[in-house]
Amino acid sequence: MSGPGCSSEVRSMAIIAVLVLFLTKSSSAGHVPLLLWSSDGLPPLASPTAGHIMPTDRLHKYLSSAFASGPHTVLLFLQEKLSKDDFTVFGGVFGNKQDSVFHNVEAALHSSSFSLVFPAVAWPGTSTIPALLQEKLGVPPLLVDPDTLSHLTLNASGSNLLLFSLPYHTSSYKSCKEVLHNNDEIVGEVLSVMKAKNIPYTAIYTGLQPSRVIAETSLSNQPIGRSLLQTSVDEVKAPIMFNVSDAPCIMLWAQNLSVSVSSASEWIDLAAQVPTLAGSLCNSTNSLLVLNYPSGITVSFAMSQRFYAVSARNWFTLDRVQLQFNGQAASFSGSRDIYAPAEYSFHCQSVTSFQDALLVPNNTNQNTSQWRINFIDFQIQGFGLANGTNFSYASDCAGFFTAGIWMGLLTSLLMVLILVYGLHMIMQLNTMDRFDDPKGPSISVPQSE
Repeated sequence: MSGPGCSSEVRSMAIIAVLVLFLTKSSSAGHVPLLLWSSDGLPPLASPTAGHIMPTDRLHKYLSSAFASGPHTVLLFLQEKLSKDDFTVFGGVFGNKQDSVFHNVEAALHSSSFSLVFPAVAWPGTSTIPALLQEKLGVPPLLVDPDTLSHLTLNASGSNLLLFSLPYHTSSYKSCKEVLHNNDEIVGEVLSVMKAKNIPYTAIYTGLQPSRVIAETSLSNQPIGRSLLQTSVDEVKAPIMFNVSDAPCIMLWAQNLSVSVSSASEWIDLAAQVPTLAGSLCNSTNSLLVLNYPSGITVSFAMSQRFYAVSARNWFTLDRVQLQFNGQAASFSGSRDIYAPAEYSFHCQSVTSFQDALLVPNNTNQNTSQWRINFIDFQIQGFGLANGTNFSYASDCAGFFTAGIWMGLLTSLLMVLILVYGLHMIMQLNTMDRFDDPKGPSISVPQSE
């Protein structure tokens, strides 16, 4: 840890010492590093012991005390995956800093008035940081695109929680080093904008899970006998938001955004990447959300709203979803099935272009027969965002009488019919008015005169 009175050289040596001691004493399983620096100052904290993994409760206790009073502007850089090995392999703490891909992060740590390095934090606990900061700051996290940060008006006298989602994925056209370098450039760009705005801030850089996990099993830790199944809570990602004049205009959220650019290619999950919103626009009648992904794929959502006299209200429709990749494009129409009142959002558990398709391929384009789209837990709103950073009431694509409801109704009706028929048969039973034994002698009654 470095305090306000330390020089940059002493602070740098302290950071290196903590990392070196930790790397020699600990493995990379079950924890992620957390870097924190501030241009304003935070309460002091003792340096972590080498090889010690900081538990979630202690991290929450420190963050709660640090942001308990006064307004704060927090920049939360959440990378999809992050491990100490990333700093070991691609960082410059052990060699020439010119070769480090974390140049901007390391420069911020060295030049800030206050910085902390936690080499090991229990990684399930890092997913709860946004919720904890939201509770302490009193403001919801706002997913911000670095390109639009300079146009965003921030209240320096109040609290702000800005969330920056950083990807961590490799492919045939982009290596891990290039991804980390791009993320570091995003951090540097954000810090430059904050410096230009002259707003004090506190930055947190960590990962949602380790990028390299080494299984560590111990017989003493293995449960013996029966045990209850444990459930884990998935991390809820912040929605993609496009702002116009510092006001939210378009919001989109999906658990999974998968596309396939040919019938034989594998699915590409775009939800794991962080897009830019260049080319997006919004007005009172038309909205266009353009998602430019680092993989080279561009997805566009074109929406419009109009007044319908029959219902006496405005309705919005998702007119077109367009994919662009390697100079080729494919278009899909959704206006027939994807619609909602203008002041509502649209939600659907599954939006596809190939099975129970809500997105109908445009036959005028030859690529649409090969390109496929699959959105899971999809929600979008292009107009009437009166709730700020929250979706309005959702109009769901699922009808009221679903297949399960119809099965239940038909089964109940069949059971009622069987019950009624049985009652009717019971009510038709009559008691015999005469009892006779056909095997015995007949009854004779003598008559007397």
